[in-house]
Amino acid sequence: MATWWRQTAGGLPRTFWYLWTATLINRLGSFVAIYLGVYLVSVRHFDASYAGMVIGLHGAGSAVGTLLGGIVADRWGRRPAMLAGNVTAAATASALGLSTQPVAIALLTLLLGLCLGVARPAFTATIIDVVGERDRLRAMTLNYWAINIGFSVAATVAGLLVRVDPLLLFLVNAAVLLGTAALIAVKVPESRPAPVTIGQFTRADRGGLGVVLRDPVFLTFTALTGLAWLCIEANVMLPVALQADGLPAAAYGPIIAVNGLMIVVGQLFVPRLIGRFDRSRTIAVAAVVIGTGFALTALAESIWFYGLAVLVWTLGEMMMTPANSALTADLSPAAQRGRYQGVYSLGYAFATFGGPTVGGLVTDRFGDAALWLGLFGLALLVAFGNLLAAQARTRRIGALRAPADEPARPAPALV
Repeated sequence: MATWWRQTAGGLPRTFWYLWTATLINRLGSFVAIYLGVYLVSVRHFDASYAGMVIGLHGAGSAVGTLLGGIVADRWGRRPAMLAGNVTAAATASALGLSTQPVAIALLTLLLGLCLGVARPAFTATIIDVVGERDRLRAMTLNYWAINIGFSVAATVAGLLVRVDPLLLFLVNAAVLLGTAALIAVKVPESRPAPVTIGQFTRADRGGLGVVLRDPVFLTFTALTGLAWLCIEANVMLPVALQADGLPAAAYGPIIAVNGLMIVVGQLFVPRLIGRFDRSRTIAVAAVVIGTGFALTALAESIWFYGLAVLVWTLGEMMMTPANSALTADLSPAAQRGRYQGVYSLGYAFATFGGPTVGGLVTDRFGDAALWLGLFGLALLVAFGNLLAAQARTRRIGALRAPADEPARPAPALV
């Protein structure tokens, strides 16, 4: 066990562990994102359509924020983006908890999503900056593990807080965001690389997102990632399938809990499973596993069978997520990592909206079995697309990779 732990978590730089701790703290207090819908309907007594619109605004703000945050991280530094995002999000969360007017709540929710989004590309870019290429898969896996531990605990704690006083959801969340900012301010140095000249990327781009939007290899990767996540996000239709099979709606809780439990318990074993394989081929296999899980859902008629289906597609998610994150780092020029992370985040933002939307439309018109089989087909297309793109990605990584496999020299922050 000691040997396995050293291979899983040993040798990573101290700055990474400060970032990992910041991730865990941040996710442990992410109450607003988890309970916003419940708060709007049960506490503020708004109707479901308004609650859905507000939750959508949070997602839209997050999408815009990630693009803006990527530019800030590359132009002015990682620390300004992370600190500004967390501090302004804390102030916004507090104001949101005190607001009662529908328009104010909608605007503050949009702003909260934007502020949270600003910090995310810089955070991931900092991990890439400080961790060498050989260790990035392990680092991304550990960070994903922290995210899921924090989310699992936060979901439980949020339920307790809302019973005591709903305002605590917002105030404690704000305090956690300030704590995250304080840890970054004290312990995380600026890591933005100095301008480099590698292959066709011959200048430190001072513009906006054009350098990313002119990159077909990366845009194709982002699109395929978004489609893979769309499959996973469509799992929100599981309660409909349970009802159609005459199973109690309450069964959804323990069935979907298989997902979180597997990730928390098993995610740290993933690097040794996939680390020696090509990233694109690993993602292709993961997509097939995800699709197989949803194909099994189409056949499920009992609670244990639904649980088995969730277990299968969760295994695919566990393989795909760290491989995707590591490949994003491999494909990103050092001077534009923030912007690349921002654009990459749009794939997930698309999935969080498209998965439930497409899932609902297909289920209403054709039935839930058609949805699960359709997701199986889509996952196979994602796998095929990743295999086709593997050679181009390999050439691109070879052109970008520095002679020495070491983190880039940081440049002074422009603050």
